[in-house]
Amino acid sequence: MNQKLSQPTMGFGTFKGVYTPSLLTILGVIMYLRMGWIVSQVGLFETLAIVTLASAITFLTALSIAATATNMKVEGGGAYYMISRSLGLEAGAAIGLPLFLAQALGISFYLVGFAESLHAVMPAVPEKVLSLVSLVLLTVLAWLSANLALKVQFFVLLLIIGSLISFFYGGIWGDHIHLLEARSSSVPKEGFWKAFAIFFPAVTGIEAGLAMSGDLKNPSKSLPVGTIAAVLSGYVIYMLIPIVLFRSADISYLSQDPLVMAKISVFSELVFIGICGATLSSALGALLGAPRTLVALSKDRVVPGFLSKLWGAGQNPRYATIVAFMVALVGIMLGDLNAIAPILAMFFLTSYGVLNLTAGLEELIANPAWRPEFRVPWWVSILGAFGCFA
Repeated sequence: MNQKLSQPTMGFGTFKGVYTPSLLTILGVIMYLRMGWIVSQVGLFETLAIVTLASAITFLTALSIAATATNMKVEGGGAYYMISRSLGLEAGAAIGLPLFLAQALGISFYLVGFAESLHAVMPAVPEKVLSLVSLVLLTVLAWLSANLALKVQFFVLLLIIGSLISFFYGGIWGDHIHLLEARSSSVPKEGFWKAFAIFFPAVTGIEAGLAMSGDLKNPSKSLPVGTIAAVLSGYVIYMLIPIVLFRSADISYLSQDPLVMAKISVFSELVFIGICGATLSSALGALLGAPRTLVALSKDRVVPGFLSKLWGAGQNPRYATIVAFMVALVGIMLGDLNAIAPILAMFFLTSYGVLNLTAGLEELIANPAWRPEFRVPWWVSILGAFGCFA
């Protein structure tokens, strides 16, 4: 019965099932609300180093994912499924539970960012109220249909592209520097690694695509192509944004106004809409992915078996969605992006490290059962694992 339920029923392709949810999660709350702050804390070149280091870790992990995904028939559960089937259920469970918590906390992370941006135009409504209302609405959407939720993301992707075009045009050809003067000359500085910890969740969007593995038409093809393409697309965009921010605004101003991208943009309303779309779509991606990781854990009896029950033609994991909702609710009560981000960074670095270690060791010992279609040198995966653990 479990084998039957684990077969793909909707058959999402690479673009819809992996690339779009991954890229939308990458281009999320950190990009819009914290890039200016990071530049103000560590400077332009250090920011570019943070982006490169974080993206390199994610890229090496994407290569390891590509190797692991083409070595097996990937079913539901994404990263947990691949780790548990390579290293055993005990190791998989040790990573799978923190991974689920990271994905579920990611929901609250994105919604807190959404509430922070919306609060700027609706100051009378408390941020926690905005976050809670958004969580309920998105949970209802995920509860009804994953297919409907993914269709909504195409529209959000167009909004984000439009907001980025407006921002880059305003930053490169516009003259906004006189509008963005500092309100004070002193900027409290955080260290390089604190800034790295706050930025790293921005590049963890590959989890959104991985977690949909059980709903893909051809996981062994879609996961490598979609994941690597999303990482590279995100890296290019994240390298350009700090340069434009540094050119367009005073360092002190960047630390004081989280909505600075809207100020630089030709059409500030378009960037604000993009912020709302990106944060909500990222939360929706996490809300779709976290329950599916929990379902895979439940099928392996790591957590209670009733959580693996699926509903309707779309095989929606409603019990698991309720658990993810409750974890996200706790995260929202923390209510601060800078408090949640380092926690997420540690969870994701742990799961990424084990994924890299799995692929690297399998290649190094030349396991006869290790015959991936996408081969990665063992030292590449080990380097990715070292980067994560370091």
